[in-house]
Amino acid sequence: MIQLLFAVIFTEAAMIALLLFKTPLRKLVIMALDRLKRGRGPLMVKTVAGTLVVVLSSSVYSMINIQKRGIEDGGAVNPTDQVLMAKHLLEATLMGAVLFLALMIDRLHHYIRELRIRRKSMEAVKKQMRGSEDVKTASSEETKYMEERAAKLREEVVRLESELKSKNKAVGAAEANVSALRKQSEGFLLEYDRLLEENQSLRNQLQSVDRTFSRSASKKNT
Repeated sequence: MIQLLFAVIFTEAAMIALLLFKTPLRKLVIMALDRLKRGRGPLMVKTVAGTLVVVLSSSVYSMINIQKRGIEDGGAVNPTDQVLMAKHLLEATLMGAVLFLALMIDRLHHYIRELRIRRKSMEAVKKQMRGSEDVKTASSEETKYMEERAAKLREEVVRLESELKSKNKAVGAAEANVSALRKQSEGFLLEYDRLLEENQSLRNQLQSVDRTFSRSASKKNT
């Protein structure tokens, strides 16, 4: 049994070393422990651990009895009791070491799994942060584009307003010219009417003069 306990201790120590250092065999050990903790594996481990606890308790109880016998015999311990005492002490020590190393393996495996889960969650959070940063960058670029477009539109509005003002000035000047031409044409029409009236009066006067001349000429002939 002592040789078996030593083999178990060396195996557990090797497993702890593999779990502590990042090697290709570490994944295999983790996978084996994952499978061991599934299904009936935990029940089997608890059964073995319970058996070791019972055997350990028996060895401790035997050592206590040997010490009591030595005390009852006046402190003298025979060689047989000494051998049994040493054997029980060695077995108890080895079984305690087996249980302790098994507990260490279980805790190391648990912490490694927790670390892997935390790393995955951190990677997911980092991806989300990168996605949000990309969205922010895209939104900032879009905002910058919209601001540039708004600035261009404002410049276009200012240009159109200036063009509108210049067109309004041109229209006002054209309207003033049209009004002046209208007034000038009205003055021309009035002048034309006056000239027609004067022409008509001159014709009438000429006709009266002609009539008077013709009458005087006819009187002389008679």
